[in-house]
Amino acid sequence: MRWTRAAGRGFLAAVLILVGYTGTGVQAGEAAVGASRAGSGTGRGPLTLVTGGDLTGYLSGVLDDWNREHPAEKVTLVELPEGADEVRAQMESSLRSGSDRYDVLNIDVAWTSEFAAAGWIAPLQADRFPIKRFLSPVVDTATFGGRLHALPYVTNAGLLYYRKDVLDREGESPPRTWAELERLAKTVAPKYGMDGYAGQFLPYEGLTVNAVEAVQSAGGSVLADEGARVTVDSAAARKGIGFLARGVREDWIPKEALTYKEEESRRAFEDGKLLFLRNWPYVHATASGSGSKVAGKFGVVPLPGPDGPAAGVLGGSNLAVNAQSRHKQSAADLLAYLTSERVQRRVLTEGALPPVWAGIYTDPAMVRRYPYLPTLRESVLAAKPRPKSPRYEQVNLAVQAVVHDAMAQRVTPKRAVDRLARELQAIVRRG
Repeated sequence: MRWTRAAGRGFLAAVLILVGYTGTGVQAGEAAVGASRAGSGTGRGPLTLVTGGDLTGYLSGVLDDWNREHPAEKVTLVELPEGADEVRAQMESSLRSGSDRYDVLNIDVAWTSEFAAAGWIAPLQADRFPIKRFLSPVVDTATFGGRLHALPYVTNAGLLYYRKDVLDREGESPPRTWAELERLAKTVAPKYGMDGYAGQFLPYEGLTVNAVEAVQSAGGSVLADEGARVTVDSAAARKGIGFLARGVREDWIPKEALTYKEEESRRAFEDGKLLFLRNWPYVHATASGSGSKVAGKFGVVPLPGPDGPAAGVLGGSNLAVNAQSRHKQSAADLLAYLTSERVQRRVLTEGALPPVWAGIYTDPAMVRRYPYLPTLRESVLAAKPRPKSPRYEQVNLAVQAVVHDAMAQRVTPKRAVDRLARELQAIVRRG
């Protein structure tokens, strides 16, 4: 999830160990929200929407418009602390207790499977919402157990930022494959006193994203069957993790990058220290700003993979309805409003966040204003959700710890994959 400001800030990722996991589980016969206009537990009335800090203020304005049009169903906005780990902890505490304090939750896409499996969020009636107008991969982030349990609201996919001025001077094109990235990072970057490549390699959620991107791009996966089967023990996983580990060993990924989250890596690129950077779309605005040393000197392309564009990892947030809410029909209407084309345009223009509505990415006026939109669209369409699991946070912690050890040269990629497979098997068995 990205709690961001228009000028752009890195998103803090959730790193929370789930111990003693319990949940009511998904009930197959549970009525979907939006399926009818009446019935027990599906009433109408005022709502509370909980989210991470809205640092741009755009969401308050969007809800003010709703409140003027729905005086009997006014929405109160609750903004939790900016850090996603704190946001998750407070949401989880409320949901575990069975509280109906929050009617609608703005949650990281990676939390959807856990919240659904625990029975904390209600399934949604898919045909009640405009999901056919969304970028198709984002809908998968909101499903679990064959049902829609949330509604995509904001999406995200990683992009490759590169020093266009430097590559132009060298007569080189931006890389489309790992081999091209590696060659340029090794040969061109040192000529200009720069490091070659960095992503988000501190052991936190960002490293999980970078690692899963590498594994997926090599043709592998971490889990399958919504977390029921471990698939990481593969040549593809060894190739993906090996690519990252080799970069540090051969020094075209600087060792300092093992301490980078989004903001540290962004600042390194904007200070002119990096030839290539993997990061989210928000960097485009900050790197173009007056305080950036690379303003007007960089370009953006899809992330490279072994043989062409990468299979990235979807970021963003989904809107979910608390299973204990007494006003589920009003909540369904609010979800439909927040994912309407009119509001989705405001998500981009006022919130500086990537919308889920597909048509916005091909709107000529929007593309002129946000020239990275076609590249972002291509990246989102090629991306996949993070591994789905009822125990996602335990999976997340295992991936980041093992991959960091491999990148820090404490274990070989083969041993790292062997260890990760064992740890994930243990997590699955506990499920």
